[in-house]
Amino acid sequence: MLFRNLLLYLHFGLVLHTVNSLKDTGEVPRFENNMPNLTVSLGREAIFTCVVNDLGLYRVAWLRVDTQTILSIAGHVITKNHRIAVTHSDRRVWFLHILEVRQADRGWYMCQLNTDPMKSQVAHLDVVVPPDILDYATSGDQVVLEGSNITLRCAAHGVPTPTVIWRKETGDLLDTKNFSDVQNQSISGSKLEIVKISRVHMGAYLCIASNGVPPSVSKRITLIVHFPPIMTIQNQLVGSIDGESIVLECHSEAFPNSINYWTFNGRIISQNDKKYEIKAIDRGYEVDMKLKIKKVNRDSYGTYTCVSKNSLGDTDGSIKLYPISSKYEDLQYNDVNVFHKSLDVSELEAQKRSRASKLVFNDYLDIKSILLTLIGCIVNTGIYYNI
Repeated sequence: MLFRNLLLYLHFGLVLHTVNSLKDTGEVPRFENNMPNLTVSLGREAIFTCVVNDLGLYRVAWLRVDTQTILSIAGHVITKNHRIAVTHSDRRVWFLHILEVRQADRGWYMCQLNTDPMKSQVAHLDVVVPPDILDYATSGDQVVLEGSNITLRCAAHGVPTPTVIWRKETGDLLDTKNFSDVQNQSISGSKLEIVKISRVHMGAYLCIASNGVPPSVSKRITLIVHFPPIMTIQNQLVGSIDGESIVLECHSEAFPNSINYWTFNGRIISQNDKKYEIKAIDRGYEVDMKLKIKKVNRDSYGTYTCVSKNSLGDTDGSIKLYPISSKYEDLQYNDVNVFHKSLDVSELEAQKRSRASKLVFNDYLDIKSILLTLIGCIVNTGIYYNI
């Protein structure tokens, strides 16, 4: 404090000395224009510019208004702050340099002339800070059970205060009610709340903080949803004929990833079994299970079961493989051929149809005789009771 007062006294003494020696010259310096305010990013250099016309033997001083600190007089730096420097161009354009700007440098600065009365102009330095995400207050990767509720948090700071939006890394729609855009691909706010979480919520989420000061920053949060296996089978009853190959399919969903295998009539099918070809196509928590029977024979028919197990449970599904007889195939083939034949039939076909008609007629006569016999019995029974 004593040193500051000493500097102030020295400053005023210089002003009075200069004014007394120049008061009869009639030359009075003037500012050419107003000193502009500055907005500088943290760590950059701030440069105030003060333009003075007709300075003559008067002096320019720079002061920090907030702390009433003299920074420089003429070309001499008074403050011990090593980040402060003063330069000028022909004693007309004066520059105050503040190197490696800090948040504490924010405030008002004065360019002062030692005239009588004193002339000065002030400008404000605003220090902006790019956004930063606070790891200690921001959610990390999460593992939750399906059906539970979860809140993801993202804490960011900066000047001005950053805005935070959430996006799913894949660009999928966010399953929540408060969306910040019409495509439902992002939501604003420091919290992302998901109620009754399901497997579709699984994935990586980005919390992005921005405040207009580059660069924007983001943090990636992975959300993992655990659930027991479920099995879906499109065709549970499959027919086949001997000699052909056929593929049986099941669809499993589980996380953590499940162990998947096939059984036939209760016996586990080995990957090395030459009669089969086993494939499993993974898509995240989904698995398409495929069992190819290379050549169906009479020993191939029965119940095939696809099984899926993980640490939370297990499930299975069955597919019944049954034989389709060759006679049935021939009948279907003949029906199709007859449908497409013209009205002219062979004599042999006509004889077959004639024999079939006779059989039907004879069956009709037999049924008629049986009905007449039954009616006679009923009538006789009625007569007996009337007697």
